[in-house]
Amino acid sequence: MSHPLALFTNAPPALIFFKRLIRKIGPDVLHLHYITDYGLLTAFCRTCPFVATAWGSDVRFDAKISKISKWSTTFTLKKADLITCDAEHLIGPLIQLGANPQKIRLVYFGVDTQKFCPGDGEEKLKEELGIASSPTIISLRSLQPIYDVESLIVAASMVLKEIPEAKFLIAGKGPQETKLKEFAKSLEISGSIKFLGHIPNDELPRYLTSADVYVSTSLSDAGLAASTAEAMACELPVIVTDFGDNRKWVQDGENGYVIPLKSPEILASRIIHLIRNREVREEFGRINRQIIEKRNNWEKEMKKMEELYEELIERSKR
Repeated sequence: MSHPLALFTNAPPALIFFKRLIRKIGPDVLHLHYITDYGLLTAFCRTCPFVATAWGSDVRFDAKISKISKWSTTFTLKKADLITCDAEHLIGPLIQLGANPQKIRLVYFGVDTQKFCPGDGEEKLKEELGIASSPTIISLRSLQPIYDVESLIVAASMVLKEIPEAKFLIAGKGPQETKLKEFAKSLEISGSIKFLGHIPNDELPRYLTSADVYVSTSLSDAGLAASTAEAMACELPVIVTDFGDNRKWVQDGENGYVIPLKSPEILASRIIHLIRNREVREEFGRINRQIIEKRNNWEKEMKKMEELYEELIERSKR
């Protein structure tokens, strides 16, 4: 995140550069993502319709860091012609920060359902990962405290007592990587957990379709996390924490499980149940695919965004 004070410090050269860039490109619409990053700069330099998209942490946390952060966020929101977010629970904080409710639209980031689709995984990849004949649980959240991967590792130790052949794939990088690896080693389960590091987005479908269950232990999400949506599109059953809009996407016991934050015992029991009940896994997965195709399809959501752009452009010409 760029602190607003830093923007004031560098304001003259930044304003000059940005204004020149806008003049050179001549955009029909300016679209800002993550409101507290360069929001003030964009608001000052707008020469055409201006869209601001909230991501979650920007309006829930970053805007509250200081009075200047709150002021700059409010200023940006009031200057925006349109404000979008991908979670219903962000609408309240946006309004509290000064956004006009009539300017707010719900637009999901969406999933490319052609790329993220059901499959049996690749035998070669499964062999490389050592999961060819093992029930496999996957997590795609970064290795940062906010995603609480530690709870997944604790749950893994419990699952392995019941299902010793289970394997856990933990993707992502982050400041807790060394700590989490050492924690898994201290629990004597390193052989059953594979830390995959960063996986390029184009490669993610191969890993998701090679797994049996997707888990997100996040302590905070805006809307439905992209990785959760991608797993659902690949027909995986999902286990997610009870935060944000997760319950609007996952009905507990119907297409996955919603569990309390920091609850490794409950997480372990849900994983064990899904691993031992293939029919339940497959039914949850089928429902998840249908949900994403209907409500979080990238093409449909971007079409919605395109129509909003066109509406703004037409309005600016009047």
